[in-house]
Amino acid sequence: KIPTIILIGNHDTSPTFGRANALQEFDTLQVPYLRVISEPQFLSAAELGLPVQIIGLPWISRSGMMAARKDLLDQQEVFVEIEDRVISIFKDFLTQIDSSLPVILTAHGSVQGAVFGGERSVMLGNDLILPGSLVKDANLDYVALGHIHKPQNLNGPGPDPRDETAYRHPPVIYPGSIERVDFGEARDRKYFVIAEVDKGKTEVHWRELEQIRPFIEIYFQLEAAENATERIKNALPAPEKMKDAIIKLLIDYPRDFEKSINENEIREYASAAFEFHLIKRPQIETRVRLAEGQALTSMSPLDLLEKYWQAMHVEPTESERLQALAKQILGNDPADLE
Repeated sequence: KIPTIILIGNHDTSPTFGRANALQEFDTLQVPYLRVISEPQFLSAAELGLPVQIIGLPWISRSGMMAARKDLLDQQEVFVEIEDRVISIFKDFLTQIDSSLPVILTAHGSVQGAVFGGERSVMLGNDLILPGSLVKDANLDYVALGHIHKPQNLNGPGPDPRDETAYRHPPVIYPGSIERVDFGEARDRKYFVIAEVDKGKTEVHWRELEQIRPFIEIYFQLEAAENATERIKNALPAPEKMKDAIIKLLIDYPRDFEKSINENEIREYASAAFEFHLIKRPQIETRVRLAEGQALTSMSPLDLLEKYWQAMHVEPTESERLQALAKQILGNDPADLE
């Protein structure tokens, strides 16, 4: 019977405008004590049955805005339009608050000044950036944020989000993801947050999560073919330490050692892992000797390409095909490009 708010995030929405979100059934089934916020919403103390007010800003879909406003073709125009609308909606919500009760803002999105974790690469160019002034508004007493995986407080000078003495009011908190999602977060500590919210004063308590799934990344350079498989297995943790972990093993080795590596035996040794990625990276001798007295500068681009195919051990029939394509691209007289 704990009142619970679920805020729709980017992973809960369909890229197709107008489709249902992944959590819609909670509303459809009217699950008691649970409320899904799928669009900007203000919840009063009377609606919540609690002495607190909540402003909810779920993930704002760029594709949805572009579908609704077909005259906005430029991505930057779309973001400016969304930001203006969000600020307008937020200011309208502030006119509805009871100034005697605490106000919580919860939002799923990126905020100006936030530090991204390993998930940054999948969000480049797809984020609306909310202004810092919005989340630090003096009318707010706590800001609960989702989307960015790195735990942090955006309204305090300390680099450690757990340094509660460094907080300004209101605390602006990204608790971060509760599980590691890729190897960019392999060494990240994970938390959940308990906040004691009162009007004009909020205490934030960070609780570190234990026994979360480990991500183990290993690089091994194989320098001898003798006992190659055993050497590679010795580079891995003991089987009991790999249990339920996600492991990535990258092996560098001379191509001549390929037949000395028993991949099935290595995978069997790591079978206790939740997931095992074996990346084999054979090294190829790329040095090619020129004929005596031949200078590199005297060679045409096609001559250089031919040497390159030899260095990469490309099959003769394939190199001939590639040379023919190169000649078409470079023109009848590729020497003109020197």
